[in-house]
Amino acid sequence: METQNKLVRVFAGSEIAVNLLSAELKQEGIETEIVNEYEQSNVLGFSTGTPYSVDLYILDTDLEKAEPIVSEFVKINGM
Repeated sequence: METQNKLVRVFAGSEIAVNLLSAELKQEGIETEIVNEYEQSNVLGFSTGTPYSVDLYILDTDLEKAEPIVSEFVKINGM
């Protein structure tokens, strides 16, 4: 039986902060998915959400490895 990995949100913030954290996670071999609903809705011709709320997702199997990286990022950046 196949198991499917689930995406879990590990951080939400500005696009800049999300991109920085995503780069740090990728350096450690953790793939990320960035979801910017504000930008996506603008492309479709309507606007929802705020431009400062971008979500960062990873696979649930990487959560244990990612938690200390995310915690340190939040601590260092005073979030």
